[in-house]
Amino acid sequence: MSPRRRPRTPRTLVAVAAAVVALTLAACSAGGSGSGSGTVTAGKLTIATGQPAYSPWVEGNKPQSGKGFEAAVAYAVAQEMGYAKDDVVWKRSTFDSAIAPGAKDWDMNIQQFSITAKRKQAVDFSAPYYTTTQAVVTTSGSKAADATSISALKGLKVGVATGTTSYDVAKDALGQPQVFNSNDDAVLALKSGQIDAVVTDLPTAFYVASAELKKGEVVGQFPASSGTGDQFGIVLPKGSALTPKVSGAIRALKADGTLQRITTKWLSTAVDVPVLH
Repeated sequence: MSPRRRPRTPRTLVAVAAAVVALTLAACSAGGSGSGSGTVTAGKLTIATGQPAYSPWVEGNKPQSGKGFEAAVAYAVAQEMGYAKDDVVWKRSTFDSAIAPGAKDWDMNIQQFSITAKRKQAVDFSAPYYTTTQAVVTTSGSKAADATSISALKGLKVGVATGTTSYDVAKDALGQPQVFNSNDDAVLALKSGQIDAVVTDLPTAFYVASAELKKGEVVGQFPASSGTGDQFGIVLPKGSALTPKVSGAIRALKADGTLQRITTKWLSTAVDVPVLH
């Protein structure tokens, strides 16, 4: 016969309750969304990007290498926030799910998200880490292919979509361009030989050159102009405690020149897209 269990006294019940509370607090501090660090895993910074992630944003679809513009930015931000490279954990997500309302299994997401008021209703954005420049895309063998300066492009047939920042930049730098209803129409005109080149934002130029044109080339990019172009920001869950920390890190990287060095390396030198003057 087993011994009778002694009834629990009020003092015993209080002790048990206190122990439960202590264990709960310890579990929260060990990780999860309730961790004291504000990250999904305590001591780690979980960063998401696309699947696949393309060059020049991520080289070889391996963000953990730190190679590529956004991979390099992510590690620089993490370091500025006090995380070593080994403390960064990478995940993958779709673009649309990242900017949709709801809980996330990552702390921050970087994959060329333009900051917009509509998206801010569902998620947080960091301070911008990149403002798109305008670029010239063409095909190998065209009259624009060997241009190394703005003056070399003058007199050529350059197409641009109406009502865009690209139009404003092209008009100011080159004179009146040929105007099309959309960027797609301008690319079709380039394919058919009606024009020599298209001016569009740099991220679109990379895509057009690699995915839409045979022997496509990004000839060069116009100098960055303050206040023009889409601004890319890091996405965080709505109301994240990390948002001001990430923004602070980006501002610090801008102030000390790190962000500009990363931009020059991965969006100019490494991809051989010089700035046109």
